[in-house]
Amino acid sequence: MKLTRRNALVAGAALPLFGILARPAQAAQFTYKLATGQAPSHPVNIQAKAAADRILEATKGQLQINIFPAAQLGTDAQLISQVRLGAVQFINMASSVLATTVPAAGIVNIGFAFKNYDQVWQAMDGPLGKFIAQKIGENGMTAIGPSWNNGFRQITSSAKPVREPGDLKNFKIRVPNAPLLTTLFKSLGAYPTPIDFSEVYTALQTHLVEGQENPLAIIDTAKLYEVQKYCALSQHVWDGYWILGNPAAMKALPAATQEIVMHEFGQSALAERAATQGLVTHVNLAAHVFCSQR
Repeated sequence: MKLTRRNALVAGAALPLFGILARPAQAAQFTYKLATGQAPSHPVNIQAKAAADRILEATKGQLQINIFPAAQLGTDAQLISQVRLGAVQFINMASSVLATTVPAAGIVNIGFAFKNYDQVWQAMDGPLGKFIAQKIGENGMTAIGPSWNNGFRQITSSAKPVREPGDLKNFKIRVPNAPLLTTLFKSLGAYPTPIDFSEVYTALQTHLVEGQENPLAIIDTAKLYEVQKYCALSQHVWDGYWILGNPAAMKALPAATQEIVMHEFGQSALAERAATQGLVTHVNLAAHVFCSQR
């Protein structure tokens, strides 16, 4: 069924606006950056800002974390390099993209591995999540709290609805630079084309690719409905987010401040999970023509 701006905006209109950069009354002892690729209205940025505000208050102004959304500080690959080098102290990164540097992070992107969120959080808050966090640490980064929620990924297209696997044959679809997603769509007969998310809207607008796949929260907040006509609830892969820190930047903080950072980002992780799931549910319930079931 048709994907329209009006239907997708139902959830987006309810999202609050906020100032991304915190402005304390006096200079903090530590001023760190957190870079993301998501739009300011995405739950990731809203909850990251909430964590930064609580950290500023809990540390009595010692640590200020400024949020830079929407790929302001670089592409996904550039952000991973920057956080490892310390040019940026924190980033938010999808598991699917992180897998190019930390292969274990891509385990969650095996096609149709999870049926529902109960299975997802049982795994991510259990041994699997701990294993991935350990591997992140072995690759020059620190996992700041548990996994956040990117969501179950869905397929959108501009020319035709995708109702069954056969509809993907010879379909040119944008995917992130993620090995498992590329392999999955090749096995379905499609032509997966890796494109950085910062260039997705333009690639769809100019018909460089026919479609793309992302969770509904991304489709909504990035306004991809403006350049796509159809959406299929394929649920083909669940994808997570990780807040990643530079190890040296974390160690530079007093031990008590490190504990506050971990705690507050952990609290925001839980809030972001609920907000992202709630946004998706709101889109589906309030706008039943938003997507077609597979």
